Amino acid sequence: MKGKAVLFIIGLVLAFMVLAPGAHAQAVRGVTDTEVIVGQTGPQTGPAALWGAVARGTGLYFKGINDEGGIHGRKIKYVLRDDGYQPAKTKAIGKEFVEQIGIFSVVGCVGVGPGMSVRDFYSENKVLMVSMGCSGVTNWVNPFQKYIFPIYPLYIDEAFALTRYFHENLKLTKIAMFYQNDDYGKQGLEGVEHYVKAKNLQLVATVSAEVTDRDLSSHALKLKESGAQAVIMWAMPVHGALLLGECAKIGYKPKWGTSSTLSDGVAMLQISKGLWAGMISSNFGELPDSNHPLMVKYRAWHQKYEPKERWSTFYTAGITFAEPFVEGLRRAGKNLTPETFVKAMESMKDWQGIGPPITFTSTDHQGGKHVFFQEVLPDGKIKKLTDWMRITY
Repeated sequence: MKGKAVLFIIGLVLAFMVLAPGAHAQAVRGVTDTEVIVGQTGPQTGPAALWGAVARGTGLYFKGINDEGGIHGRKIKYVLRDDGYQPAKTKAIGKEFVEQIGIFSVVGCVGVGPGMSVRDFYSENKVLMVSMGCSGVTNWVNPFQKYIFPIYPLYIDEAFALTRYFHENLKLTKIAMFYQNDDYGKQGLEGVEHYVKAKNLQLVATVSAEVTDRDLSSHALKLKESGAQAVIMWAMPVHGALLLGECAKIGYKPKWGTSSTLSDGVAMLQISKGLWAGMISSNFGELPDSNHPLMVKYRAWHQKYEPKERWSTFYTAGITFAEPFVEGLRRAGKNLTPETFVKAMESMKDWQGIGPPITFTSTDHQGGKHVFFQEVLPDGKIKKLTDWMRITY
């Protein structure tokens, strides 16, 4: 009888532990009653280090959210790691995030190659991937990925729309393409090719570069010899600056265009020694000096928490990437699990912070489909060329 009584009491204790407030939340990796753990990898060093500002901007945003009390009583514990834009490092960090730190989600991680190195591992472990930086490749959404929520417009659509702008608005017909030889660059190329084929134009040159290339003199010469009036580039910051420098040396001055990935005019002017002036690019976030009420609020946070950081397009992109994640936390409520978070994200329809209108559904997780075009002025200021526009075709 005593044995049965002991077993009965143990059963009651276990039942109480299961039903007690907070016990369910504590069983979810990276979630307790008081915090949710979020990771981000980004190139704080290496050839893509300019993109490292994205991760630091996300950190600023989370500081502001935490000082407002967090979400449903939970503060966001933010863990940033430098992967140097090297997939092997990203993969190792991913294992650390899941197996040692125990994260709930990653937000805004920069790089297609780095991101692809951990995509399947994260999904198998139900790690939410929200608003990955440089995530405009179709690999994030095709086939459908339940735990992945990109807000970046697809590079294919973005490049198609930019080529259309050069042809229809600037009346340029001889267009060339310079691209990074990976999925990021190749899908930009695909968008350009779709447009020129649809309009019976000729893509006069396609020139690629490896991530490790540093001598782009032959690349510049090929572009000049093609006679291209315009060159569209899909590359990382260092390649963009190097290519313009080599083209300047040989007196080649086409009209330049690029992805939103190189839309930080001030930073690119600096590393290109002023050659970035006149660059046309797409963008999918409010400009740093915008008077949008949220941007005014975030600038105040910047002055309060991180005044030494440069307030810039890349930095504010980190905020743009983090906003949908926080909105998902709000909608998921106190009972935060990977499944409740997915359901919460899929309830978004034309939701907008400082980025594009975002819609997720149970069958479509490509949240952002809008950009605007801009031109970099000699002083680094940005001239908006268009309003927001939907770019799927």
